[in-house]
Amino acid sequence: MHSRSRHSAPTTTHLPGLITTSLLSRVRASSSMKSATSLLLGAALATAFFLLYTSVGRDLGARTPPAPRWAPEKAAGGADRPQQEAVVKEVSKGAVARSDGGGRDGSSSSEQKKQQQKIVMPVNKQQKQHDKPQDLADLLRRAANANRTVLITALNEAWAAPGSFLDLFLESFKHGENTANLVKHLLIVAMDKKAFDRCNAVHPLCYWFRVEGMDFAAEQKYMKGDYLEMMWKRNRFQQTILELGYTFLFTDVDILWFRDPFPRIPEAAQVVMSSDFFVGDPDSPGNYPNGGLLYVRSCAGSIGFYEHWQASRARFPGMHEQYVFDKIVKEGVPRRLGTRVQFLDTGRFGGFCQHGKDLGRIVTMHANCCVGLQNKLFDLKNVLEDWKTYRARVAAGNTGYFSWTVPGRCIH
Repeated sequence: MHSRSRHSAPTTTHLPGLITTSLLSRVRASSSMKSATSLLLGAALATAFFLLYTSVGRDLGARTPPAPRWAPEKAAGGADRPQQEAVVKEVSKGAVARSDGGGRDGSSSSEQKKQQQKIVMPVNKQQKQHDKPQDLADLLRRAANANRTVLITALNEAWAAPGSFLDLFLESFKHGENTANLVKHLLIVAMDKKAFDRCNAVHPLCYWFRVEGMDFAAEQKYMKGDYLEMMWKRNRFQQTILELGYTFLFTDVDILWFRDPFPRIPEAAQVVMSSDFFVGDPDSPGNYPNGGLLYVRSCAGSIGFYEHWQASRARFPGMHEQYVFDKIVKEGVPRRLGTRVQFLDTGRFGGFCQHGKDLGRIVTMHANCCVGLQNKLFDLKNVLEDWKTYRARVAAGNTGYFSWTVPGRCIH
């Protein structure tokens, strides 16, 4: 009995411990299973997030960024307003590389440095389109008034430079009487790329008139170099405008505008040219023509006249278009054309050759009869200052006679 009790006693004594050990083992196994399950769920979620991040990153990298909400608005007639685009930042490719698994070998840091964010500085929208073909008809439509009439001027690099004729020309519209609104109907024709670039910097309506193999950028001295070809190409361009159904008032860029000229041009006029010297009769072929200011109404008679004008060039080889104009007008315009040619009075549409002295009547002032761009510019600046002084006097109630400050380098 004693011996049996000695051997059975340990079994009775350690039973609770065995039960406890078994329960602990089961709890531990259950905890291990729960931990493993949590780890598996965490891994699955991480993998799903990783795949989603990678997919989104790739989509963003391949997608073109949307236009900024402050992109240029459309003006009346569909014209793009000359506003600058916003700064656009390209997404760094380093983030996409990392999401694709790059960088596991430790190269992500150096790759990230190489793929710095790039910044595109603000650029005028029109400057991006310099080398694209332009639609002349669309530009004319945007520039024309309700009567399909446009103002046209033409210039090259020498005349478009900052502080030169283009700036002075545009400034005169700001100080004239009822002229500020006319600028929105002005189409500037650039004869070379630099003039076109300069035009786009200061004016919304610019057309690059390209002539293959010709360089019109430099100052074109009278009757020298490419001068003749430039003038005849300009003449043919004017004809194209008429053929497209638009009436135009062409103005040289060395003309200052002080008043609206249209009320001073006969409503039924067909071809009206300014004069170096006016003989008193607008219909007289004895006037001395100057093509610096030229009004032409689009009609069969004017288009026919331009065809006759161009065809007559062959009869006067080596001569410019103004000389040929004078000759065919003095010969008499063919009756079959039915074209009436008239001339503007220098008392209102003056120039350095001949001009009115009363600033109360003047409409435009042309730097004709003057050789050299600097001489023209010097006198035109003084003429504009005289006009500003006159306007200030009138605003102050002084309506007395006031005239130009002469002599200048060319004006007398």
